[in-house]
Amino acid sequence: MQDDGPVIERHAARVLLLDARDRLLLFRCEEPGADRAFWITPGGGLEPGETHEQAALRELREEVGLVVPDVGPCVWTRTHTFPWLGRVFRQHERFHLLRCQTHQVSVEAHTEEEQRVLTAHRWWSAEAIRDASATAFAPRGLADWLERLLTDGLPEAPIDVGA
Repeated sequence: MQDDGPVIERHAARVLLLDARDRLLLFRCEEPGADRAFWITPGGGLEPGETHEQAALRELREEVGLVVPDVGPCVWTRTHTFPWLGRVFRQHERFHLLRCQTHQVSVEAHTEEEQRVLTAHRWWSAEAIRDASATAFAPRGLADWLERLLTDGLPEAPIDVGA
């Protein structure tokens, strides 16, 4: 349920973390008290003074337990508005692509909120995302966007994957 308050503008960094088998790491996100869940890439809001790249590196460390010297290029952008815990957010996202050979996800550094809302994680192929038609993924059309990225390679400029 959302209130009548102002829309909260938020900037976020997300990571398209692909393993050696071209599977994408996603977290199942559930809003407490709401009957909805969806799968999202690792990432989150920028802290004051933080760049998107710095936020992406921090989120990888906190949410995935992966420490890397730099994050890959920004390949997608998206702006979307959504209700969350009684407030409405307009989130401006940049998605960075990062490949890893293999990684055992660690959720030990999750914050209390992340422990409540990130209830599972899984490595997904584009085909598995497409086959899970009753499941919500963010961004919409994730299987198609991922296949395009894997087939066409890095775009010359970030692609808007918003609604």
